[in-house]
Amino acid sequence: MMLTVGDSDPSNELEALHAVLRDVQFPLVAPHSESGREASEDIVHQLEDYILPRYAVLEAPLLGVIGGSTGSGKSLLVNSLIREHVAESSAIRPTTRRPLLVHSPREAVWFNDSRILPHLKRVGGGIRPADSASGGQAVGELQLAAASGVPEGVALLDSPDIDSVVEDNRRLAGQLLQAADLWIFVTTAARYGDAIPWALLDDAAQRNIVLAVVLNRVPPGVGTQIRPDLSERLVSHGLGSAPLFMVSEAVDESGLIPEQDVEPVRKWLAGLAADKTSRASVARQTLDGAVRALCGQRQEIVAALTEQSALKQAMSREVNESFSQAGAAMDTLFTDGSVLRGEVLHRWQEVVGTGEWMRKLESGVASLRDRVSGWLTGRAPSGNRVEEAVEDSLVVLLVAQAEQAISRIEALWIERPEAVSVLTAAQMSVRSTEERTLAAQRLAREWHTSLAEAINTTGKDKKATARILSVGVNVVGAALMIVIFASTAGLTGGEVAVAGGTAVVAQRLLEAVFGEDSVRRMAGQARANLEVAVSEFIAEESLPFRECLEVLGVDDAAPEKVEAAFADLEKAFGRSLR
Repeated sequence: MMLTVGDSDPSNELEALHAVLRDVQFPLVAPHSESGREASEDIVHQLEDYILPRYAVLEAPLLGVIGGSTGSGKSLLVNSLIREHVAESSAIRPTTRRPLLVHSPREAVWFNDSRILPHLKRVGGGIRPADSASGGQAVGELQLAAASGVPEGVALLDSPDIDSVVEDNRRLAGQLLQAADLWIFVTTAARYGDAIPWALLDDAAQRNIVLAVVLNRVPPGVGTQIRPDLSERLVSHGLGSAPLFMVSEAVDESGLIPEQDVEPVRKWLAGLAADKTSRASVARQTLDGAVRALCGQRQEIVAALTEQSALKQAMSREVNESFSQAGAAMDTLFTDGSVLRGEVLHRWQEVVGTGEWMRKLESGVASLRDRVSGWLTGRAPSGNRVEEAVEDSLVVLLVAQAEQAISRIEALWIERPEAVSVLTAAQMSVRSTEERTLAAQRLAREWHTSLAEAINTTGKDKKATARILSVGVNVVGAALMIVIFASTAGLTGGEVAVAGGTAVVAQRLLEAVFGEDSVRRMAGQARANLEVAVSEFIAEESLPFRECLEVLGVDDAAPEKVEAAFADLEKAFGRSLR
């Protein structure tokens, strides 16, 4: 035996599914994002508007939604069923902008609060204002009216046109139809073959909703021609059991459809709402179909969420790869001699001169001191210009690698729909070249300062201090920089000989001042400190892209959460609802 809503209590699972779907987001433009968003929003609305409140109170009055095409006479039918002019009808389209819910005076308590259709603001009872066709009314409101002609146990909701020229009206009409316990679908002899109504009727068949079809405004003699064709269509769409009512185009002196024409519809409604048992039976049938229908959207939502997560992760990988490539390039530049190119080597040569400096160094620190003291007209050589050249070289390389990383991301994302909006947002926070250069200069200066501190710490004993002073603090600092970046791997031509020779000079100089082990430790620590600083610099450059990806709201765990929520719901029903 097939279980139905009434055979189990899935309220906890329905609440859990609602909580999960309420939080999912589809911010990335992708092939399935729109369908996934619509499906999830559709289910959230169904749960809030109908399934959860109806499941909580099966004995509440039934909600019958009067739906149909433009000009089908929905409002006139409502007025005629209750024999009052409550729903305003007009030749101006669209007439129904604010939906009208008409209920028995004794059952107002069921509709005054937000138990059903919680997103619609309640507007006081009475006849819908005559300016309803003026366009001044908001579709976010629900007009309430009490009428003694409404049988107890049922309320009638006059909804906007399902094919309205106003998009908000069409969307609201679909939402109201999904919030109904039963549908009274109104069409006309001229419009009954339209595609839009049949698409909604297919939805009704899928949901197994209690449904009646009213063929309205039928000219004399036409009904006998149309009824067989319409009945055949209903059967072919799985709606052969739906009652079909024919209503003439006649209107009495009070402006209503003659009572004998609408009496069959009124009796059908009264029979459905006759007692709690009848109402509960209708509610269970519609609930069961509604839950089965929403579970049928499971794969569509999961697939769209999986697509969102995959796109976000792909972009995250691209950011990681591009800026990791920048960091790796800087590591290479530090070891292949690139930092020493051009100006740095030239300035160092100004300090140490030619091979004569090396020969003096070979004879010991005393000779070195004598050479330095007598150099450049008796003044000690300065390494300031070397240190400045190294800083400038570092800044140029850092800025270039950061901008190349950003350019790679821009080239990857600019033509991709899912990425272009993220790129645009990130570009608003990316540093300008000037800001980037200033940041790189700060890094170089701070690193240079740390070198000076290391030299002072390592050379704090009297002998080392004397040696440093005899050579010059700036010369020692410059020599340490040369040793850190010395390599001939990336140099060509005469640069190889120059770099090779100057690196040896710098190494010997430092060893003469500090000793071999101390030089090795200082150079290694300085290099490590620089690598950390560069890594932080590159990470900061990537931050705008990472932050924009994070604030998207794409939850990588969302597909699994949604899948689990649907699985729990199906388990609660004791059967597969897929």
